Amino acid sequence: MADEVIIKSKKGWVDIGLKELWLYRELIYFFAWREIKVRYKQTALGALWAILQPLITTVVFTIFFGRFARIPSDGIPYPIFVYAGLILWNYFSFGLSHSSSSMIENADIVQKIYFPRLIIPISSCLVGLVDLLISSFILLGLMLYYSYTPQLKGVLCTPFLILVTFLSSLGLGSFLAALNVKYRDVRYIVPFFIQLAMFLTPIIYPISIAGDRFRWILALNPLSGVIESFRKLILGTGNIDWQVLSISCAVGIGLFVFGISFFRQTERFFADII
Repeated sequence: MADEVIIKSKKGWVDIGLKELWLYRELIYFFAWREIKVRYKQTALGALWAILQPLITTVVFTIFFGRFARIPSDGIPYPIFVYAGLILWNYFSFGLSHSSSSMIENADIVQKIYFPRLIIPISSCLVGLVDLLISSFILLGLMLYYSYTPQLKGVLCTPFLILVTFLSSLGLGSFLAALNVKYRDVRYIVPFFIQLAMFLTPIIYPISIAGDRFRWILALNPLSGVIESFRKLILGTGNIDWQVLSISCAVGIGLFVFGISFFRQTERFFADII
């Protein structure tokens, strides 16, 4: 007789289920690798899209915001200023977009077999690491072109900043994925939210433009402190604003805990209503 698995809501609000995720860790690789193959299947340029998207966006932003609007960039050449922010933002927005719709896209699997549902949004967020790695080579080329030497402290701290970005994306994406199971309006809200949030993130402008009095407001965006710190660390152009980074990290971790907890509390209903 086949084993019966009953999915119950977990006690408390921070039970992520790490032990169970570890037991099913191979599924994370399977889902991530499947999505990577599907994403670039029957495309002429393949993985080059990971380079073209931020590169073309950088050119457009440089022309309109750098030359015409003359937005400051803290003394950093505008192309590299924008590109350094875009590669982290693109990773965040990719993970958020794909994880928020991941449960609906895998509805057939969710309804038929049991596995930790959290694996699906996790794998969706991990896929973006491939694009991030590929686009980082262009950043290295821009640094060499503008005579910037990669700083050792920046290289060492970058994994931590990527981790905060991953946690923020996964937390918010998991929350939206759980909502999307019941309310399909989420699929229309997410693209609008991503477009709006991009201009509330210091990608085309430095966080210093808000002044000392209001920069804490921008710091409530978990990507603000991450992007600003990444630029300063990797380019060696100044000291980290620890207040901004601390606030952004705290918000990012808070989003992660809330989003994962909400997902775990509601996952027992997914198979019934998806």
